[in-house]
Amino acid sequence: MTQHMSPPRDSADKIPSTREPWAWRGMLARADVRTLSLLGVLAALVVIGGITKPDEFLDTRNLQLVLTQASVIGVVTVGMTFVITSGGIDLSVGAIVALASVWATTVATQDYGFGGVLFTAVLVGVGCGLVNGLLIAYGGMVPFIATLAMLASARGLALQITDGKTQIVTIPSILDLGERDAYVLGVPPLVMVFAVVTVIGWLILNRTTFGRRTVAVGGNAEAARLAGIDVRRQRLYLYLLSGLCCGIAAFLLIILSGSGQNTNGNLYELDAIAAAIIGGTLLSGGRGTITGSVLGVLIFTTITNIFALNNLQSDVQQIAKGAIIVAAVLVQRRTASTT
Repeated sequence: MTQHMSPPRDSADKIPSTREPWAWRGMLARADVRTLSLLGVLAALVVIGGITKPDEFLDTRNLQLVLTQASVIGVVTVGMTFVITSGGIDLSVGAIVALASVWATTVATQDYGFGGVLFTAVLVGVGCGLVNGLLIAYGGMVPFIATLAMLASARGLALQITDGKTQIVTIPSILDLGERDAYVLGVPPLVMVFAVVTVIGWLILNRTTFGRRTVAVGGNAEAARLAGIDVRRQRLYLYLLSGLCCGIAAFLLIILSGSGQNTNGNLYELDAIAAAIIGGTLLSGGRGTITGSVLGVLIFTTITNIFALNNLQSDVQQIAKGAIIVAAVLVQRRTASTT
């Protein structure tokens, strides 16, 4: 009798084990290249700023100002990175920051002191995120439409609360955080908060089940559902997270400006989306990087600072930002088509 011999299983089992490490190495290599490229762009901008306005740009106070301004939009961008990674979008972040800042600086709210202002800002942000999440996850609305409606509603409510006037903060403990005496080893408190939010965001996205589920939903929502992930609940949590980041950013903006205005957060949605995209987060979802988003924020903030020091008008800044967004998306599409 002839025996039918099957191919040895150990040789077949080795195929995935040899391919998988190479796949991961390829992904890590691409991530390293993106990060190094962003660091190179940031370094080039620092050189340009040092050449065009050496005495002003390289001044310690100006560098502290750049980091402080990056902190507010940076916190918003961390939340936006999670939303975009999941395949969503949030156009309401700027309006939510405005609404949270004016609601938290009303006379009635300021009567409760530091804690009352902080709690109100965070609560308003989370509340708006909850509405967005419910409409998108359980109401079946397209993220673009739902967040666009929130943008209009939040802006309108912020205008109604302020009646177009600036609300001045009178709480010394809040105002003191914006003074140089509050700096720790030359680092402003707002920058430290931004650093903490960044580290927590990185850990959540890269080291937790929540982060893996976010990437899975963005990569293929149906496959994620079949794998046992509650896609609707995950999306709700993501918009809650985005709202939380907006609330924190609103409080930082209150410290920075010492007031609440209905015009706060203007075009923050553009800056946050642009920073996330040029940082390497896929606009179509499925891939996100907190490190890249933070570098994107620093790049845009540095560009704005250089333009301001050289007396270039704001419309030129917006044109430059728009061009950078288009270029980043085209590079992403080209990269995706070749992989």
